[in-house]
This record gives sequence, structure tokens and C-alpha cells, in this order.
Amino acid sequence: MGLLALFRRTPPSATVAKERLRIIVAQERSARGGGPDYLPLLRRELLEVIRKYVNVDPDAIQVNIEREEGQEVLELSVALPERKAGVPMPSPSPST
Repeated sequence: MGLLALFRRTPPSATVAKERLRIIVAQERSARGGGPDYLPLLRRELLEVIRKYVNVDPDAIQVNIEREEGQEVLELSVALPERKAGVPMPSPSPST
């Protein structure tokens, strides 16, 4: 044991454990295909909100998360039904 080893501080075990857990979670997420667990719930809730204003098919909504340059990008695609000529858009229903 050298003299400098007495003055060297080792990181607290909680910090080391936290960093290891971050690495494990990141590896697990990438192994699962990268899609977050909340994506199906997010899709359902978005569909409910959109249906308050427009009658859309449940399959007409697509929610994807893409990774670009170290960031996650949420992509939402909604195929809206075509509006018939002469038919006004319905006004949004008031929130209850």
C-alpha cells in the first residue's frame, strides 16, 4: 500500500451501484427492442383525445419513438378521414 493510496478517495458504494444500475437498465432497454413500456398506453390515450374531435379508426394512429443523434424523438402519425364537401367540421365538445 503506497502513501498516496491513503489520500485517494474511493467513490461511495451507492454511487458505484447507481452507475452500474444505469448501465444494466440501458442494456435491458436496448435488448427489448428499444420501445418504451408506456408506448401502448400513450397510443390509447392519444386516440381517446383525438376521437373527441374527429372520428378516426384505431388503426389510423401510429406512435413511434426513434433515436436520432443521442436523442429520442416521438413521432405521431394520424390518418384523418376525408372531409365531405359542404359538411362543416363539428365543433369540439365541451369538457365535462
